[in-house]
Amino acid sequence: MSREMHQIDDDPNPRKSRFSFESQGSEPKPDRVRREASIDSDEVIHSEARLSETIGQAYTSRREARPEGAQRSKQGPSISRLFAQVIGSVIGVGVITATLFSLWMPGSLMPGNLQNRMAQAANPSQAEVLTATPASLPMGFPVKKIGIVVGHRGSDSGAVCSNGLTELEVNSNVATFVQMKLIDMGYDVELLDEFDPRLKGYQAGLLLSIHADSCDYINDSATGFKVAAALSETKSENSNRLVQCIADRYANITGLRYHYQSVTNDMSRYHAFSEIDPNTTAGIIEVGFLNLDQDILTSNPELLADGIVAGIKCYMNNEGVSDPGTQP
Repeated sequence: MSREMHQIDDDPNPRKSRFSFESQGSEPKPDRVRREASIDSDEVIHSEARLSETIGQAYTSRREARPEGAQRSKQGPSISRLFAQVIGSVIGVGVITATLFSLWMPGSLMPGNLQNRMAQAANPSQAEVLTATPASLPMGFPVKKIGIVVGHRGSDSGAVCSNGLTELEVNSNVATFVQMKLIDMGYDVELLDEFDPRLKGYQAGLLLSIHADSCDYINDSATGFKVAAALSETKSENSNRLVQCIADRYANITGLRYHYQSVTNDMSRYHAFSEIDPNTTAGIIEVGFLNLDQDILTSNPELLADGIVAGIKCYMNNEGVSDPGTQP
């Protein structure tokens, strides 16, 4: 036995082990019981001694490491501090790894919209970068140029409502906001009259004519917007994408319904479509009905412009659409 065991045996009133199975006037039970008692009395005492020695060394090391005169603080559980240090290290390593992975990751592996958003977040001053051209065009073609036809300007007032509101007034307000916003995005934008002589052979990445629908009450369904593109076999893909982009963005931003059922032949065969350069993609939008939609047309023309600008940006940058809409 160890020295500690001898000291316990010398005790005139020895305490009984919690593993003791002694009974009055009887012999201890077989070897199995004696082995359990021996393990408890010997190994447990040694374990307690080693634990006490380890704690004493750790306490001494902390006392030596503490500067003299420093105020002693309450000692928290060492396990909690160790756990906090490990968690902090893991988080730090994770942040560094994620940063390095983002820097290494090729742009081709990232979705286009996500890559654009990350680039914009990294450089907010260039949030509206022109990332792509809508189609193959001749060398030197002015793809960043956009023409906006102000419906009826220079010709007549368009539809006239009973309260004196004219279609030309609505068209002019919306077109002016569209021009300013597109210029801020880096495009070369010019406003054109309805029968502007510059339309003959006009070259641009896009031409859009802005109009509004009838002042007359037709029925409760006569509310919403219409959009149509120039009919062209050589640019049918461009025309379809233009309609999808404007319909999707304009509906989402303004809350107006895409009234594709009432798109007319006059819209699809708009006179300017036959005058411009064949490589210029063109479209026409009627921003709303001057009767049931009059409130938003007159009180919030900038919101309507936001919808148009978002649609143009979608087309020019080859962005996707969440809901292409129904083709006329």
